[in-house]
Amino acid sequence: MDGSGKEREAVQLMAEAEKRVKSSHSFLRGLFGGNTRVEEACEMYTRAANMFKIAKNWNAAGNAFCQAAKLHMQLQSKHDSATCFVDAGNAYKKADPQEAINCLNAAIDIYTDMGRFTIAAKHHITIAEIYETELVDIEKAIAHYEQAADYYKGEESNSSANKCLLKVATYAAQLEQYQKAVEIYEQVATSTMDNPLLKYSAKEYFFKAALCHFIVDELNAKLALEKYEEMFPAFTDSRECKLLKKLLEAYEEQNCEAYTEAVKEFDSISRLDQWLTTMLLRIKKSIQGEGEGDLK
Repeated sequence: MDGSGKEREAVQLMAEAEKRVKSSHSFLRGLFGGNTRVEEACEMYTRAANMFKIAKNWNAAGNAFCQAAKLHMQLQSKHDSATCFVDAGNAYKKADPQEAINCLNAAIDIYTDMGRFTIAAKHHITIAEIYETELVDIEKAIAHYEQAADYYKGEESNSSANKCLLKVATYAAQLEQYQKAVEIYEQVATSTMDNPLLKYSAKEYFFKAALCHFIVDELNAKLALEKYEEMFPAFTDSRECKLLKKLLEAYEEQNCEAYTEAVKEFDSISRLDQWLTTMLLRIKKSIQGEGEGDLK
């Protein structure tokens, strides 16, 4: 059956489900088997939703899953209700991002009520990603990544919490909330530097923390660098630490050429990503007489 045929069948199922729900409200039906009717309606709404998915009618699929979720809640089937809200959210993601967020939030409320914080955290990340890519509201994305990190920490899932926090730090620095970014980078670096599998990443986080310090105040960056070398001696021999020392020297001398040369040399071996390029440019602009410029 093609998409339009499935859609017609789905519309008929929706109408039939609605009839079942209405008839379950009548007094006699309520006494004798009202719940059975509601259960049948749930199943019909879910089948209709899947048919709408085949027909790629994402709004209708989302709506049908929502109807099923509400009926499951009426039947006290919390888990089934949350699952349907998530399915609704996934369908709406393709057509109506804000409605997707509403459905995922409804699922999160149920999961947190049930004490299922790891699943709730996962859905907070999905909402954060919608705010990042679809709705481009970075402040709200940050709030959901922070909430996910909180739930992960409560469940002792520290590496998952750190992943979320690093997202927060990345965006906080872009929004010039440098103190917040520094605290997160230092916290994550400290928690990873004693782990044999993760300590290689610690130098990257100390590097990023130092750059955030540098944008605000050069003296702070110097003091932070000394502290990081003391805390994590392996940092001293890293290319990141050597670059920071060269940049601090160039800044002290207000030598724009030396600053650019040090960055170019680093970039020739380890490509700078967009975030690092942005931060290094912000520092460069504070060197006397430097306009917008670039790093090359």
